[in-house]
Amino acid sequence: MASTADELSKLNIIGDWASIAPNLQKNLSLLFPQQVELAKVLVEMGQTHLFQHWSEPGVDDDDDKRAFFDQIAKLNSSYPGGLAAYITTARELLADSKAGKNPYDGFTPSVPLGEVLTYGDDSFVQFEEAGIKEAQKAAFVLVAGGLGERLGYNGIKVALPRETTTGTCFLQHYIESILGFQEARCSLARGDCRAEIPLAIMTSDDTHLRTLELLEKNSYFGMKPTQVKLLKQEKVACFDDNEAHLALDPSNKYRIQTKPHGHGDVHSLLYSSGLLKVWHDAGLRWVLFFQDTNGLLFKAIPAALGVSTTKQYHVNSLSVPRKAKEAIGGITKLTHSDGRTMVINVEYNQLDPLLRASGYPDGDVNSETGYSPFPGNINQLIFEIGPYLEELTKTGGAIKEFVNPKYKDATKTAFKSSTRLECMMQDYPKTLPPSARVGFTVMDAWLAYAPVKNNPEDAAKVPKGNPYHSATSGEMAIYRSNSLILRKAGVKVDDPFIQVFNGQEVEVWSRVVWKPKWALTFSEVKRKVSGNCSISQKSMMAIKGSNIALEDLSLDGALVIEAVDGAEVKVGGSMQNKGWSIENVDYKDTSIPEEIRIRGFRFNKVEQLEKTYTEPGKYSLTP
Repeated sequence: MASTADELSKLNIIGDWASIAPNLQKNLSLLFPQQVELAKVLVEMGQTHLFQHWSEPGVDDDDDKRAFFDQIAKLNSSYPGGLAAYITTARELLADSKAGKNPYDGFTPSVPLGEVLTYGDDSFVQFEEAGIKEAQKAAFVLVAGGLGERLGYNGIKVALPRETTTGTCFLQHYIESILGFQEARCSLARGDCRAEIPLAIMTSDDTHLRTLELLEKNSYFGMKPTQVKLLKQEKVACFDDNEAHLALDPSNKYRIQTKPHGHGDVHSLLYSSGLLKVWHDAGLRWVLFFQDTNGLLFKAIPAALGVSTTKQYHVNSLSVPRKAKEAIGGITKLTHSDGRTMVINVEYNQLDPLLRASGYPDGDVNSETGYSPFPGNINQLIFEIGPYLEELTKTGGAIKEFVNPKYKDATKTAFKSSTRLECMMQDYPKTLPPSARVGFTVMDAWLAYAPVKNNPEDAAKVPKGNPYHSATSGEMAIYRSNSLILRKAGVKVDDPFIQVFNGQEVEVWSRVVWKPKWALTFSEVKRKVSGNCSISQKSMMAIKGSNIALEDLSLDGALVIEAVDGAEVKVGGSMQNKGWSIENVDYKDTSIPEEIRIRGFRFNKVEQLEKTYTEPGKYSLTP
């Protein structure tokens, strides 16, 4: 270990460490020069407690000691600024937390500028058309670091069926939607389809291998493997106390305890991987961020992207109307007494007291519209790449963090369990200059927002009238959205009936689904529907093909129609059969697959008309 000895002499630390960290000093000969450098960082940052239990070389497993520094190296390299920056930031934030400091002290809230869209009107259609054109310059980023445990599902969330009429999982739907944009772009470019729309997926230790396996098993759902890039998020170190002493893993004294850092890591990963620069240099203009289980999102993306390009927003938050005090954050403009301004998401539990402290005695209340004037944040974001890359080059991808320790008592001197710093992707605008153009686009929740995150028991406890955000409500929201879109296109769709599944009262609309290639925009739906079409409440219809037109169709039953791209099919006439019935299932019945029982229902395929066209040509389907 001559190199280590040389390193120690250069650092001039042998004598110092003998008194500060004697157990570490005794083991320095085991370490490589780079590990000694990391040891120095830990000592300088007041972390000598980590070595108090270390034995003499050769007594304990020396490999564990080297493995300890392998982990330290990973924690150091994966955080912008390294471990020293992480610990320094933690000390500042923990001191603020103990003192009860208000992060918004000195700021006054107001409603920012943004667009409020009404689905299907002329303005909405124009924004959709602009968005479809801009899709040729877009890249998509899926934040998918979580498992479905909170849902009562043991797989990764993106593998969960979005709806159970076709069984299409979330990841397949997302990829097929992006491919739909790609195809629409080809049409606009008159067949010039050389460019492909890239997709990055942020994974975690929990989801990385399973996401890769899902993609490979299904041939990337039609995407080229080169279009998809997986970026694995690393965890961050935990702290034991207000002095930011790193916490040792209770089950391994040679390991630091770690926890997830939050989805804000997506920014540093895009930057450090070089992917953002690759996209920028390839001429792309937009990055669209989306979450793992919002089955409606892609219905809203074309118009939201159209708003971004028309208004030239650097940051555009896709939002939904929110009721005052509803448990989602509000998009808010904050103006500081020193003149600084920023447009960011303010969490719902902070917005009301912030308003009350700023001259609004009633706090967060609904306006004459019946909703809060502060739109609801749903973490679907559109950034312009140029300014985004410029900002991340300054910050190294670091996002403003927060800490949320659970204290044992009012003295705030001890934690119930270790804590760590966290960051959220929507906090990116906190570091932007006032000149940055930050806005929002509001669309109805029935069109844009139906996340799947609560298990049946938790969802059943949600107060009546509030969204369940469960697998049950998420699937029913898809049928509702498609039925309402068809209504706006002129189809007579029966009213829903109310039914209870897994203790949740939901509207059951006609079970209508279509592949993204059939229609991405309202204009496309209108072009493919003509005459007097009607769909009964008991009906199920699945459209799987791009050139399928509905003309004077009266459906009272189940219809599944699939066609290759070169097949043009007109579907019409009065179609009647016994259809698919809905059966209640008990979420506690373990004989039923998880992905079904967490919904509380399944379909009994009594009778259906199913037709598949495998050859190009013109066809007519009538009874």
